[in-house]
Formats: sequence, structure tokens, C-alpha cells
Amino acid sequence: MEECKTREEARQRAIGRMELRIGLIFVALFWPLNWFLPGRPTAWLFFPLWLGYILTIEGLLCRRTGSSLLGRKQGWFVSLFPVSAAIWWLFELLNLRGQNWAYVGEEDFPPWLFVICSSLSFSTVLPAVLVTAEWLGSFPWLSRFCPKGRRLAVDKWLGLLFFAGFGMLVLFLLFPKIFFPFLWTSLVFLTDPINARRGRPSLFQAIGKGDWRPLVGFGLAGLFCGFFWELWNSRSNPYWVYRIPFFDFWHLFAMPLPGYLGYPPFAWELYGLTHLVWPSPPLRVR
Repeated sequence: MEECKTREEARQRAIGRMELRIGLIFVALFWPLNWFLPGRPTAWLFFPLWLGYILTIEGLLCRRTGSSLLGRKQGWFVSLFPVSAAIWWLFELLNLRGQNWAYVGEEDFPPWLFVICSSLSFSTVLPAVLVTAEWLGSFPWLSRFCPKGRRLAVDKWLGLLFFAGFGMLVLFLLFPKIFFPFLWTSLVFLTDPINARRGRPSLFQAIGKGDWRPLVGFGLAGLFCGFFWELWNSRSNPYWVYRIPFFDFWHLFAMPLPGYLGYPPFAWELYGLTHLVWPSPPLRVR
């Protein structure tokens, strides 16, 4: 048994070393190409650039813990990419109502080609946030947010929380120029109570137990990834721009500074959607 465990640890560390090397090569190669090559071909470079980010963080995670998402569950890790594309197309559908962002350069592509190219880029969103959350969760400081003190009985509030999320979504759809922040909060309140009722990991139940680690870990992962999304978008082709009512000032890249507050709840939405799709994903920040 001990020999099998040692062999498995060696296998995962070898995968982690490979991920780190490939990831750093991809970032070093595709970052300058994405920014400085002219013309439409650069549209296909956003995917390998973000794949490089994902593999780099995976490698760093494995160096800290001896394990990574890819090393633990290869099939599940690969399945994150098509699910990620589907999730982001859901947000694109909601944005047809909100009109909070648009793509400059989309007009240079036939619609079918833009959908394929966009889907590739969208496929990296979910794995990037998940691996970043687990990497941040591997640092000892996150243990400060582990269970302690008074516990709350949140089960009796789950129905109310769900209907609050439904109300947020309705208000966003009816009055998108006023309630546009609800795009980034409504799915938290819709998915999390469902997960809790089905016995799956839930942010609200974790908070009720005094465990703030999932909330903090995923929130910071959203901000961390958000910085790189905006950084690498700033000179990409195509690139996105924002149309955010009331808060269109103090820009860091294309995003107004207040807009970065949307990244933590977006990551919490991904947490809820992940556990809605998979009953028990192999995550360490749960």
C-alpha cells in the first residue's frame, strides 16, 4: 500500500513538472504573439495563452501540494473546457439583454467562425478559476477562515435565498440598465441553495458552519484571473470593451475599477455551477 502511494505521488509530481514547463513556454510564446502579431490570426492565440496560464498554475499547485487537478482526474479536467464554453455562452445570452460588453473586431469574422474562435477562448474560463482557487487555497493564510465560533442554521433560509436569486434575475432582465450588477449575483443565489438541498458543497452552508474558505478562495481567484483577463485583452484582436452605467471611470485596462468588484461574485457563480454539474468535483477548496 505504501509503495502504491509513493508511486502515485511520484506520478503526480511528474505531471506537475511537465505542466509547469509547458505552461511557462506557452505563456512566454503566445503572450507576445497575441499582442504584437497583426491581423485576424491573433484571435486564435488567446486560447493557448490561457492554456499556458492554467498549466502554469497547475504546476505551481503541484509543487506546493504534490497534487493537481489534472494529476488527480484527467478526464474530469478535460471535461471542464467544453462545460466552461457552455457556461460563458449563457452569460453571452444574458448580455444580449444587458449589453454591458461588446467585442471590437467581431465584424471581421463570419459569424460561424467567430463562434468557434470565441468558444475556444471561453473554454478556459472555468478551469482557470478552479485551478487558481485551489492554488490560493494551498497557502496557510486561508486556514484563518476555517470553521470557528458560532454556527448558523442556514437550511431554513435556502428557499428565501433561491427566490432572492430569482428576483435578482427578473429585475436584471426587466431593468438591465439599473440592475446590471445582478447578472453577477443572481446565479449564486439560484444555484447554491439547489446544491445545498441536494447535499452538495454550498457556499451558504459553509458560511453557516463558520467556514469562509470557499467564499474567500474563490472570490480572490476571480480577482486574480480578472486581472489577467483584462491585461491580456488590452492588446488582443478581437478585444472586448465595456458599457457599464454609472461606473465608467478610473479604468485599469478596458475595465473601470469598480467593475473589478464583479469578479468575486462571478467566481462564486462558477463555484455553484460547477457543483450543479458535478456532484463531487475533485476540488480541495470546497
